[in-house]
This record gives sequence, C-alpha cells and structure tokens, in this order.
Amino acid sequence: MRVVVIGAGVIGLSTALCIHQQYHSALQPLDIKVYADRFTPFTTTDVAAGLWQPYITKPSDPQEIEWNKQTFDYLLGHIHSPNSEKMGLALVSGYNLFREAVPDPFWKDIVLGFRKLTPRELDVFPEYSYGWFNTSLILEGKRYLEWLTERLMERGVKFFQRKVESFEEVAQGGADVIINCTGVWAGTLQPDPLLQPGRGQIMKVNAPWVKHFIITHDPDGGIYKSPYIIPGLQTVTLGGIFQLGNWRETNNMQDHKTIWEGCCKLEPTLKDANIIGEWTGFRPIRSKMRLEREKLHFGSSNIEVIHNYGHGGYGLTIHWGCALEVARLFGKVLEERNLSRKPPSHL
Repeated sequence: MRVVVIGAGVIGLSTALCIHQQYHSALQPLDIKVYADRFTPFTTTDVAAGLWQPYITKPSDPQEIEWNKQTFDYLLGHIHSPNSEKMGLALVSGYNLFREAVPDPFWKDIVLGFRKLTPRELDVFPEYSYGWFNTSLILEGKRYLEWLTERLMERGVKFFQRKVESFEEVAQGGADVIINCTGVWAGTLQPDPLLQPGRGQIMKVNAPWVKHFIITHDPDGGIYKSPYIIPGLQTVTLGGIFQLGNWRETNNMQDHKTIWEGCCKLEPTLKDANIIGEWTGFRPIRSKMRLEREKLHFGSSNIEVIHNYGHGGYGLTIHWGCALEVARLFGKVLEERNLSRKPPSHL
C-alpha cells in the first residue's frame, strides 16, 4: 500500500505517524511518503504559540469536541515521559479575560482546574471584569515537528521537498491513497470557497519572568483580535492579529505596534523584554474543518483521497484526534479493498 501525505505541518506529520503506528504491523508493505514544499521551520505550525486551547464557542460538529479531548489526553499522557522536553511539551497555567460575563467554554472539563476568577484576581487586570483560570498544555510547534520527523524517519517514512500541483500528479506517481493536509493552501489542489487565510503576526520575546498565559477576548472584535501573551519553554509569544482573507506574508509595522502596545499595556514589565523575532503565518480558516474521504477518477484509475485541513488557529489543539479519525477512515479503505486485518488498539 503506497500512501502519500501532502503537507508537513503538525496535521500532516501527526497523521502520517498515526497511520504508521496503527497499520504497519497489519499491512505489509506499507510505504508512506511525505510531500511538501515547506518543512520546519517554515510551516504555519512553526509560527503558532502552541497553547492547547480551542475556540471559546462550541464547534458546529460535535466530533470536534472529542478530537480536542483525545489530543489533550494524548499529550497529557506524555507530560512526564522522557520525550516531553524534546516534544516541546509542558504544563502551563493562566488567564482568559473578558469585559463581561460569558458562558463557560465546552472544554472546561478537559483542561485541569478550570475555575472563574476571584475579585482579587480581577483587580490585577483592571480593564477586565470577568475571567477564567486553568492549567493547560504548551506544545511548541517547531520542537514538536522536529520530534515527529525523527519518529517518522525511524519508521522509514520518506520526505520529499516538492510543490504538488495536482492530485492527478500524485496518483500518476503510483499512490494508492493520498492524505491531503495542505492547510490554507488546499484550494490550490481543489477549489474550496469555504477556505480562507486568517493572517496572524506574532513576536517572540525573552521574558523569563512571565510564567502564566494571559489571553484577552473581545467578542465584538472577533477571535485573536485582542492581545495575548503565551509563555513557551524558552520564549514568550505576543500576538493579537487576525486578518481574514489577507495573504500578505511579510511583517507589518502597524501590526507590530498593535501587538507591542496591547501586550505591554496588559503586562507592563514586557517593556523591558528583548524582542527575539517576528513572524507572520496563515491560519487555515474554514466554517467547518474538512475531514472526509473522497474518490477521484483520473482516466481509468481511481484514487482515494482523505482530506484533513481547515483547522483554523487550533491545529496543535486538535491534531491527534484528527489523526486518529484519518487512521479510522484509512482502515475503511483497507476493508473495502480486502487488505485489512484489525489494527491494534491505540489506547
């Protein structure tokens, strides 16, 4: 069975690993290749702050709640493993701040120790009158991609830097199944009017005294449009930019000013922090993520495509649950082709 995964961000690499873990012993030979024109450190994943936190609104697809939970539980299971540092994984606690009361998020029982802020805590943030505190996970994208790449190479997965122009091109190359993890660029392979870039700009600073994440919310302005401060393992990420439909990949000075002033107002000690770098990336925004099978026909040949893209700004938050779902769909393909023996449980 020849499988080609297109895309080398967190969605593509985790999906490749999940499929190999579940089926390499039951399906011989299983040949997996990863095609991408961008590898770490040049993917959208590398720009992400890496905090495990879904959107505060409930997703339209109830399966997404389960995929988020599966990802949190999977990562939490690694928190005390020897791999956690190499994965870029750690526990982190912090605040979500609002100017008025809002309903509890659907993920309140997934994270650890979720509670509402006390009046004394809110005194620390005088512009905000309501909020939550909880412990979550940080998963630094660059480190995690490096760790996933090492695991895949150990398993014999091959990597090819190439720009894929069409599914037909990959099918003609001999693939039996294509896994489409191309994120915001999926529309170049197949038109998708629901998919748009959500441009973000972030800066990373050296501020080791910042220990808690602080995420502010402006329901009128929309998601990601107000300041956020997220400490990682070595640096602190500052952000607050979301521009739907903007394909500009260069940093913008006005956005820089918006981020810096907003975050320094939220945490004044950041004025003494050294800026290490600044990056721009595109969140793959879609009204509903696309995770489904599709049969395509090219001449006399049929090719099975499993789409896995449109994860917005929470790819790291939901990636493993989505990878498990792709692996399940892949198993259906094998069953239909009479190639399947039941894979071992992933639990």
